[in-house]
Amino acid sequence: MKINFFYNLFLWLLLITLPITVFSQSTDFVIQDVKFESQGITLAGSILKPKDPFAAVVIVHGSDPVKREMEFAKRLAKEGIAVLTYDKRGVGESGGVYVGPSVGTNNIDTANLNLLSQDANAAVNTFRKYLKDKKTPIGLVGFSQAGWIIPIAASKNPQIEFMVLFSCPTITTLEQLRFQFYTNGNNQFWENHTEADALEHTKNDPDRYQFVATDPKTSLKSLSIPGLWLFGEKDIQIPVKLCIEQLNSLKVQGKPFEYTLFSTLGHNTAFNITEPFSLSIQWIKQKTLNTKKSKVSK
Repeated sequence: MKINFFYNLFLWLLLITLPITVFSQSTDFVIQDVKFESQGITLAGSILKPKDPFAAVVIVHGSDPVKREMEFAKRLAKEGIAVLTYDKRGVGESGGVYVGPSVGTNNIDTANLNLLSQDANAAVNTFRKYLKDKKTPIGLVGFSQAGWIIPIAASKNPQIEFMVLFSCPTITTLEQLRFQFYTNGNNQFWENHTEADALEHTKNDPDRYQFVATDPKTSLKSLSIPGLWLFGEKDIQIPVKLCIEQLNSLKVQGKPFEYTLFSTLGHNTAFNITEPFSLSIQWIKQKTLNTKKSKVSK
């Protein structure tokens, strides 16, 4: 009798908890938490896997102390893209120390950007082990500060086959800071200033921080993988027109880089629910289809 009682109790508990477990998973994908090592610390994240992903991406953070980007990752996974997103170094369940403005330090010096690029590459190397189809192309998708991190990571990791950069700079770190200090968070900045004003201050204002600048073009010049930049014309964090000029100079050199400018958007193009996101999905499908075909032919 006691055995039957405990068995029935177990079944009852299983029935009332099972729907909760199932509900936490999407019908489009499954979520698996992972941990991996990078430069002596443990980073924690989640892998979102659709049934038959046509591509895979690792999400690279912006400058804020953010945890894994689950909502954005779910949007990608619902479109058939496998995703690894992780808590930034020193944030959430990840070890290490977060370096950034909110703790009173400059987080875009060369040492920190290189460290964060190593974290991204550790995530890519880990992700490859979890992908069933080893021919699935892996890319990097990132926001803002990731514009410096992604090119460094991609230049050092041949497994990275494409990159999508939302509101990401192609100028140096010091140039970006000069522009950001000039706009000073003024959302009406572009109503009262011209591109000539912005260029003048970006090129010539005195620097408030003293450190060696990181120039993403150094890494971009070494890359042959396709890249897509998505800009908002109203951006007050990066001088978009100057960034586009830099991209055009790289395109002239034969680099497979593309960009789209959205006239009504500001800095957070990644979180616009319509055009930028949809365009990025279409672009990834196009580029990864070509990549898969070339792999099959080999």
